[in-house]
Amino acid sequence: MSSDKQQKKSGKNPETTFSVRVLKAGNRFFTRFYHRLKVQNQCPLPTEGPAILVCNHVSALDPLLIQSAIRKRLVIWMMAGEYYDVPVLGSVFRAVHAIPVQRSGRDLTATRAALRALENGRILGIFPEGKIEISQELLPFQTGVALMAIKAGVDVYPAYLDGTQRGKEMVAAVASPNKARLTFGPKVEFDRSSTGKQALEEATGKIREAIEGLRKQQAERYNAAIT
Repeated sequence: MSSDKQQKKSGKNPETTFSVRVLKAGNRFFTRFYHRLKVQNQCPLPTEGPAILVCNHVSALDPLLIQSAIRKRLVIWMMAGEYYDVPVLGSVFRAVHAIPVQRSGRDLTATRAALRALENGRILGIFPEGKIEISQELLPFQTGVALMAIKAGVDVYPAYLDGTQRGKEMVAAVASPNKARLTFGPKVEFDRSSTGKQALEEATGKIREAIEGLRKQQAERYNAAIT
């Protein structure tokens, strides 16, 4: 059953359900102590209403790390469909209404589910690179974030994630202890007057610049801490 159908069937806000509250508490312990996540600043996401959270993509652990830093909201993640096949992890993603995205071509079903999540006042989480980074350089961003933000009329908030989980296979990134660092940024300002190709590319560039700025900021803090 899809996350959208699950939500309609239950008739509940997933953020208020007992199972999600338990999962969030367990995830916070798992990521803060086992993976030693360090959050370098306060999350600026709104306490209610829709928004899009975008972050670079380091490993399969990313959604768990980011969610643990956001106590009041549940992030509805758009993620690669194959993550759902990972034992235990896939069950967690289903429980928190994550939206699976098929990599082959444009997945309109996933896009519609994402827009419905925004219409329902949810926080939508997206990795705009579309795949995991193989180095600390950001990959090109897809324009889908800008398109959905303009169509839904919601703000976009950037985050940057890094740490020793980088470069590990899916299961190893989750199962082996790591040291991770997460930095949030303020909402990204960009022109919303058009959804033409050039306008979307310019908006996407603004979003990528925001995350690149967080990458440099985090690197400066890390280097200062170890010198």
